[in-house]
Amino acid sequence: MNDTEKSRGALVTASLWLVLLVSAATNSIGQFAGLDWTLRMIAGAVAVVCIVLLIMRHLARRKA
Repeated sequence: MNDTEKSRGALVTASLWLVLLVSAATNSIGQFAGLDWTLRMIAGAVAVVCIVLLIMRHLARRKA
């Protein structure tokens, strides 16, 4: 694996963490901010997808 692939992988991981934090915050604070139920559920679903992808990336790196 060369440096470009490593930096791209780090960028993807950092992006997934950022999206996870934003979507989890939107989901948890949304009720107090008056967001619609549908938007909060979408944010929660995005958070779950990010968690699954982060776990899959971790397991793939452990295996390699």
